[in-house]
Amino acid sequence: MGSREVLGQAARLASSGLPPQVLFRLITFVLNAFILRFLSKEIVGIVNVRLTLLYSTTVFLAREAFRRACLSGGAQRDWNQTFNLLWLTVPLGMFWSLLLGWVWLQLLEVPDPNAVPHYGSGVVLFGLSAVVELLGEPFWVLAQAQMFVKLKVIAESLSVIFKSVLTAFLVLWSPHWGLYIFSLAQLFYTAVLVLCYVIYFTKLLGSSESTKQQTLPVSRMTDMLPSITRSRAFVNWKEAKLTWSFFKQSFLKQILTEGERYVMTFLNVLNFGDQGVYDIVNNLGSLVARLIFQPIEESFYIFFAKVLERGKDATLQKQEDMAVAATVLESLLKLALLAGLTITVFGFAYSQLALDIYGGVMLSSGSGPVLLRSYCLYVLLLAINGVTECFTFAAMSKEEVDRYNFTMLALSSSFLVLSYLLTQWCGSVGFILANCFNMGIRITQSLCFIHHYYRKSPHRPLAGLCLSPALLGAFALSGGITGISEVLLCCEQGWPARLAHIAVGALCLGMTVGTAFLTETRLIHFVRTQLGVSRLADKTL
Repeated sequence: MGSREVLGQAARLASSGLPPQVLFRLITFVLNAFILRFLSKEIVGIVNVRLTLLYSTTVFLAREAFRRACLSGGAQRDWNQTFNLLWLTVPLGMFWSLLLGWVWLQLLEVPDPNAVPHYGSGVVLFGLSAVVELLGEPFWVLAQAQMFVKLKVIAESLSVIFKSVLTAFLVLWSPHWGLYIFSLAQLFYTAVLVLCYVIYFTKLLGSSESTKQQTLPVSRMTDMLPSITRSRAFVNWKEAKLTWSFFKQSFLKQILTEGERYVMTFLNVLNFGDQGVYDIVNNLGSLVARLIFQPIEESFYIFFAKVLERGKDATLQKQEDMAVAATVLESLLKLALLAGLTITVFGFAYSQLALDIYGGVMLSSGSGPVLLRSYCLYVLLLAINGVTECFTFAAMSKEEVDRYNFTMLALSSSFLVLSYLLTQWCGSVGFILANCFNMGIRITQSLCFIHHYYRKSPHRPLAGLCLSPALLGAFALSGGITGISEVLLCCEQGWPARLAHIAVGALCLGMTVGTAFLTETRLIHFVRTQLGVSRLADKTL
């Protein structure tokens, strides 16, 4: 398969699932806003910070390294060995679930049972839900490797919606259940997620006439179960060694990704109520990152991993593949920069209004608006880092990944210290400032790698980080106008003034987007071309 065909598949994987994702996210957004009005800040803090951290840490440590290593394999791999390696995530997940569950029950502060009942049961059920989700790991990796466009989007979206509906129902009808409500909803979420993959592949492999079935490396469901034969090793040792390298890196990356929650959980710098407000704002601020940036990062990591030969110098790669990869990287960088700047500029003037609509006075008063404004700046860095790291991790050799781990180790240590110090100085905003600092360091590391990688080639993909003066001026003007509009119209003067403030923002956004269409013609051509390819491919599926 040529690089342009792989690019078309990656673009389809990133873009065609976007409309259903937006719809499902909108539904869950409304449900969560409804649920929020029936909960205390303390319950939100325990569920969204303490218990979710247990679940995400278990899942991340058990599977992240396996995912990256197994998705980096070539087309000629032995899939039985890959499946054997992936099934090792289940016992590894059991180990992490038991170890972390003991820490959460015995070493951390236990909340007041009168304010937050059934904490122990919540720890057990959240740990169990992590193990249940790992049962679907072989199916997820196969789906990603085959670039099944809609399966991942639909499975995750349906799971989230069912979880939100169940949570809303239990909150209304059995509010005295406390943490049982959210624990059962979490377990239901992971069960539905795994069942979606199992049902899909069961039907696909049972249909001999399907064109997708004919391209799969397996012919029946039992082929994806662990198998031992004397003719070959149980696992591919090259993949296993790469997994170990990624595991060391993933452990450090998890500290950077969830660092503020670790500081909140282990150092008690905020009470459970303040943790709840911070997490709500954090989830609201990261909505665009999860909806747009994460699918792009995951899809184009697969593209770069398939087009580039890991660890090989740019001059030794196929030149056509190098040109395509450079063009894609440049376009993705510019797209991430434009999206991030848009969120940052307009987010400053509309943070308080968004929080007031979403959660009422509990969020729009106090530190909520300042937190969301700070997070808008962090989203800009998230967008750029997602693109640079997806290329870097796909192109690095095993030795370079190991060297990068040392940098991540120093970065993780500095992040924890900086988070604690900044939180003591400026409260919960300190977490976001520490994240911005560390994200900037990670971006710098990736940019240095990309510059070094392309230094002997004629391609300069980092030019994607340069915008035209006219577009920068449009962003600056929009920021000034919307800032004045917020002072004059928002948010204590009723809905007519709020609607006028929204109209001002819409006009400024239209002016900025129009300027981008006129000045960034190469990016517009790339987006139109790839979206056209993805839509055409969807019609032929």
